[in-house]
Amino acid sequence: MLGRIIDTVKEDHSTIEACYARIIDDSNRDEQIRFQNLFTWELARNLVGKELVVYPALEKHLPDGTSLANKNRNENHMIKEDLKKFQSLDPSNAEYIPAINSLMNHLKPQIVDEETNQLPKLEKTLSEKESDHLSKSFSRTKIFLPTRAHPDAPSKPLFETAVGLVTAPFDQLADLFRKWPHHA
Repeated sequence: MLGRIIDTVKEDHSTIEACYARIIDDSNRDEQIRFQNLFTWELARNLVGKELVVYPALEKHLPDGTSLANKNRNENHMIKEDLKKFQSLDPSNAEYIPAINSLMNHLKPQIVDEETNQLPKLEKTLSEKESDHLSKSFSRTKIFLPTRAHPDAPSKPLFETAVGLVTAPFDQLADLFRKWPHHA
């Protein structure tokens, strides 16, 4: 069975929401740090991956795709700003929980819109093979992306790709020294 882009993006969203729940529900500072790192890693890669793969597909296949993609890019910029603030906070900081809650308040409406409106509309225009190809491209692209928020980076494919290829190795090197969950 081929993987569809809607399922791949939804899986990413589920992982991000599960990390958020673990951060909010766990009072153990060490576990919060571990899931904060995973949350940041997953969300940063998801946002840029969609900007490079999914949004250009929206622009190409949907009559209102350009306006949807531009709206998403603008929302992503706010989310990246929130993520940049959150990724550097320690769980002992009084702003830690309010920061992730604010971030999720910006992110959740976008998730709902993508899953219930944008991606179903996109899927209707794609063959199963095209959706599978988009899904694989999205998954492969995320391998080479930055793992931290860089809101000042460009959000258009050509420029974002170049900046991402330069930034990602530094993020990934720093990831070697971060704490990660033992299991998600």
